[in-house]
Amino acid sequence: MLNIVGRSQRVCSRWTRRQILQAGGAGLLGLSLPKVLAAESEQTIKRAGARNAIFLFLFGGPSQLETFDLKPGAPSAIRGPFRPIASRTPELKICELMPKLAQISDKYCVVRTMTHPYNDHSSAGHYIQTGRPWFVPIGGGFNATEKDWPTYGSVVDYLDERAARGAARDMPGFVYLPNRLGHLQTYSTKLDRPGQYAGWLGRGYDPLATKIGKRNDNDNPFFRPCTDEELDFRIQGLALNDDLTLDRLERRRSLVDQFDQARRAGDLSRAETVYDRFRQRALSLVSSEKVRRALDIRQESPSLRDRYGRHLFGQSTLLARRLIEAGTRFVTVAWDAPDGYSWDSHTSSNDVKNHLIPGLDQALSALLVDLEDRGLLAETLVVTVGEMGRTPKANGNWGRGHWSTLFPAVLAGAGVRGGMVYGTTDKDASYALDHPTSPEDLAATIFDRLGIDPQLRIRDAQGRPVPLVDGGQVIREILA
Repeated sequence: MLNIVGRSQRVCSRWTRRQILQAGGAGLLGLSLPKVLAAESEQTIKRAGARNAIFLFLFGGPSQLETFDLKPGAPSAIRGPFRPIASRTPELKICELMPKLAQISDKYCVVRTMTHPYNDHSSAGHYIQTGRPWFVPIGGGFNATEKDWPTYGSVVDYLDERAARGAARDMPGFVYLPNRLGHLQTYSTKLDRPGQYAGWLGRGYDPLATKIGKRNDNDNPFFRPCTDEELDFRIQGLALNDDLTLDRLERRRSLVDQFDQARRAGDLSRAETVYDRFRQRALSLVSSEKVRRALDIRQESPSLRDRYGRHLFGQSTLLARRLIEAGTRFVTVAWDAPDGYSWDSHTSSNDVKNHLIPGLDQALSALLVDLEDRGLLAETLVVTVGEMGRTPKANGNWGRGHWSTLFPAVLAGAGVRGGMVYGTTDKDASYALDHPTSPEDLAATIFDRLGIDPQLRIRDAQGRPVPLVDGGQVIREILA
């Protein structure tokens, strides 16, 4: 189910969310609405084009030496267990477990030289999803806070809404699939990773997030086929019951409006005026046939679903394409770690060989071909990246530790040049020899491709104008 309810929070009027919902009469609609915190800015944007983005986040950190930066001439303790194979890009040798991506390397660019100094998952995950470091005191925990920098999709959604001057939209602007990052991990059901939320921008700009469960504590739906019953991507709280027609919904809307008039007569607070905007947004979503159809993965042909892979990452990636095609502007698909590890492969495991790399090969190759076949690749930026890489030297069990100094990113679409490699690395895939690329550079490139000036200023929680990107430069060399 898709959840539009965020974390518990009081608004500035000291009313709780529950009290505001009761006062607004939203319970009469049977809707779940996002919590609201206004982040005012006097600026709007003019976009160069209607660009979209799909951000594939491989949480845990894939190894550069097992994916896009193999070093067959390195000592055995470094080069890894897999052989390189040729691709359509002469200078790109990639892992033998990615034959589909090798065949279409002319459609994407590999940035081999991503780098930053944060070697833990929470700090690195926030950094790579926002373009800003995560400053949390030692002992401050691993969870998101409301002081975090907003994630890319939240910034895009916020700016789009201001450009539209609050006009109702029939598709959500930002969706996070298939779960809140960290919610599937078995060792902590309360883990709420930073980098996926709107942070100080306001909870009203958090993504709509789907919620796909597990069969049991030991289950990993990224490693097995999922049934249609499990892939229930309907919007929680917005799905109409069989006996609730749109006519009845309109009558309920009218009744709620009467309650709202009475509430305004009481002049409860400015925060509730902001809440009204999001109530109207929720109403537009519940009455949208486009939303219901876009979230119904069963609309796709069985053969196309097979191409993406019936595992959770493949089906979520296919759903991302459906949402973009229907009008959603930014979709993040996170490959989470239900087992606590997944891409964070500290020990030798058949998972890397049997599930992780083949699953990425299947889903990403299918997405790029599918987008191109539908004429969407030219206007959709696709970014595939983890938050770090892995240590060049493997341990005794053929696992690798954290290594944020060097890791790859794959970019495609929206004017990115296909069939190229950006940056060269040393003989052990330890350090960049040229073109070191920071998360700020990646952020600047993402915003630029979406028609947003990376130096555009928005007001932070203290009302200070701050640039979207601090010091990053658009990677012009990879653009056509």
